[in-house]
Amino acid sequence: MCGIVGYVGGQSALDVVVAGLKRLEYRGYDSAGVAVLADGGLAAAKKSGKLVHLEKELAERPLAAGSVGIGHTRWATHGGPTDANAHPHLDNAGRVAVVHNGIIENFAALREELAERGHELLSETDTEVVAHLLAEEFSSVGDLAEAMRLVCRRLDGAFTLVAVHADQPDVVVGARRNSPLVVGVGEGENFLASDVSAFIAHTRSAIELGQDQVVELTREGVVVTDFEGAPADVRAFHVDWDASAAEKGGYDHFMLKEIVEQPKAVADTLLGRIDASGRLTLDEVRIPDAVLREADKVVIVACGTAFHAGLIAKYAIEHWTRIPCEVELASEFRYRDPILGQRTLVVAISQSGETMDTLMALRHAREQGAKVLAVCNTNGSTIPRESDAVLYTHAGPEVAVASTKAFLTQLVACYLLALYLGQVRGTKWGDEIRAVVRELARSGEEVERVLETMEPVRALARSLAHKDTILFLGRHVGYPVALEGALKLKELAYMHAEGFAAGELKHGPIALIEEDLPVVVVVPSPKGRSVLHDKIVSNIQEIRARGARTIVIAEEGDDAVVPFADHLVRVPATPTLLQPLVSTVPLQVFACELATARGNEVDQPRNLAKSVTVE
Repeated sequence: MCGIVGYVGGQSALDVVVAGLKRLEYRGYDSAGVAVLADGGLAAAKKSGKLVHLEKELAERPLAAGSVGIGHTRWATHGGPTDANAHPHLDNAGRVAVVHNGIIENFAALREELAERGHELLSETDTEVVAHLLAEEFSSVGDLAEAMRLVCRRLDGAFTLVAVHADQPDVVVGARRNSPLVVGVGEGENFLASDVSAFIAHTRSAIELGQDQVVELTREGVVVTDFEGAPADVRAFHVDWDASAAEKGGYDHFMLKEIVEQPKAVADTLLGRIDASGRLTLDEVRIPDAVLREADKVVIVACGTAFHAGLIAKYAIEHWTRIPCEVELASEFRYRDPILGQRTLVVAISQSGETMDTLMALRHAREQGAKVLAVCNTNGSTIPRESDAVLYTHAGPEVAVASTKAFLTQLVACYLLALYLGQVRGTKWGDEIRAVVRELARSGEEVERVLETMEPVRALARSLAHKDTILFLGRHVGYPVALEGALKLKELAYMHAEGFAAGELKHGPIALIEEDLPVVVVVPSPKGRSVLHDKIVSNIQEIRARGARTIVIAEEGDDAVVPFADHLVRVPATPTLLQPLVSTVPLQVFACELATARGNEVDQPRNLAKSVTVE
C-alpha cells in the first residue's frame, strides 16, 4: 500500500524524494516522512496526514542538505495514523532510518526480544523493530547491505524495506519479499521506489527486483543479491511513458483525466494485435497453443474492479470458446481448496501487478499445476513475473485510486484473450475474430462519443448529491457493470450503493424500493438479447410503480425504455458482449461528479489506497 522512495546521487535528496512521494501519494496518505544523510549525521522529519503537512513542516524546519535520502507515504496497518507511527523509523541512537511497506508478522516476538536487550521502541508499528535490528547487525558487520540480509532472514511476512545509515553515508539499501520495489538507473544517480512513477522525471531505465532480494545503491551502480548474499539475476526494462503522463494535465482530478484518456488507452491495448496474415497475435502469451487447446477450464481471480472485469470476461470466454469459466475473488480463492490441475488456465487480473490477494492466489494455482496468465498494466511487477504469460493493458499510469481506464483496458485484454482461445481451439473463424477486433477498435471512438454527451449526467449527479442510497440493476454483462457502478459510488461518494442482477429483484431487493429512490438500470441491447431486454423493461416498470426514480442507460434507438425512464442516458449501439465498454463510462462520470458535489476527495478517497499489497 505505502509509497517508498530512495535516492543517491548529485541532486538534493530532499527535493527528489519529496517530488517522488507526490507521485506516490495515491498509494497511501495517512502520513509521510523523509530522512536525509548530511554532515555525518541523519536528519528526519515526519507528519501524520497528507504530504502537504510534511511539506509545511519542512518549510518551517528545513533539514540539512544532502544527496542521499529516503521517503515514505503511508497507508496505516500497524498503529494509527499518528506522528509517532509515521515513517521513517530510527534506532535509539538516531543513526539508522527505515521505511517499510507490508506487514512483518513476527514483529511482536522480535519487539519483545529487543525490549529485553534494552531497546526503547517509541511507536506501535511493526517497522520500528527493523530499525533496531539493523542497528544491532550493522554494529557487528559494518555493512548496511549485509545487515539487511541478516535481518531479512529473521522476518516473516510481506515487506519492502529501504534503509540508510549515517556511518555509511553514500549508500541506500532496499529489500523485498512479496511487496513492490523497483530500481531506477540514472547517470551518476540511482533510485528506489514502489513504482516507476516516483523517478520517471529523472530516468526511464529501470530494473526489476525479484523475490527475496536485497539491492545496494550508490552513485556508481547497483548491486543485487539474494537474502543469502549470492548474486541475483535481474531484468532491466524501459518505461514507455514519460513524466507528463502522470500529471493532471489541467484537470481538477486525476480521475477526470483518466476517464478522458480511455479512448486512447483502449486503442493502445489493441495496437499490433493482428499480424500480417490477419491472425490474432498476443506476443506476451508464452503458453504454447497446444497447452491452451487442452485447457478444460478457465478460472479468473481478481479483486475489486478487476473482479468485475473478470465477471464480464466469463461471458465472452464461454460464448466464444465453449470452455467453462469460473470467476473468483482472489482473497477467497485458495481458502476453499479449489479444484485445479494441469489443464486449468488461471487468469489473474491486477492493474498494479502487486495485489497481494491475487499474487497469493496465482502462487496457489501454480503449486497445483495450473498455467497462469496475468492481465496487468504495470511492466515489471510481481504478478506478471510469476505468471506463465502476461497480457499488458497499456493504459499508462493510473493515479486515481478509483479505477477507470484500467477497467476498460482489462475488458479489452480479456476480450482479446477469449478470441485468442477461440482461434487456437478452432471455435471462432478468422473472419469472425477480425470482425470482433474491428468492433473493439470502434469502441474507442464510441467511448469518445459518450464522453462528449456527459453534461446531463453531471447535472443529474449534482442533483442527487443529498441522497443516501442509490441502487444499480443490470442483466447479462450489464450485471457486472451495475456492480462496478455501485462500487464507484461507495469508493468516492461514501454512500450506500448496491448492484443487483435485475432478475433477482423480486427475490428480495425490491423491498428496498421506496418513493424517489434513485435506481440506475443498465439495459441490454434489444438486438440479439431481446428476451433479456423485454425482461429488464418489465423490471423498470416494477420499480417505477413503487415510486423509484429511474435512471436508464440504454443504447441509441432503443425506444421501448423511453416511457419508463425518468432520466435517460444514451450510449452507442454495440454488440452485446462489448456493451460494458460504453455503458460503464457514464457511471464513472456520475460517481466522480457526485463525489465532487459532496465535497469529497476524488483521487484519494478515505481509507483506500491504489495498490493493496497486504492481505
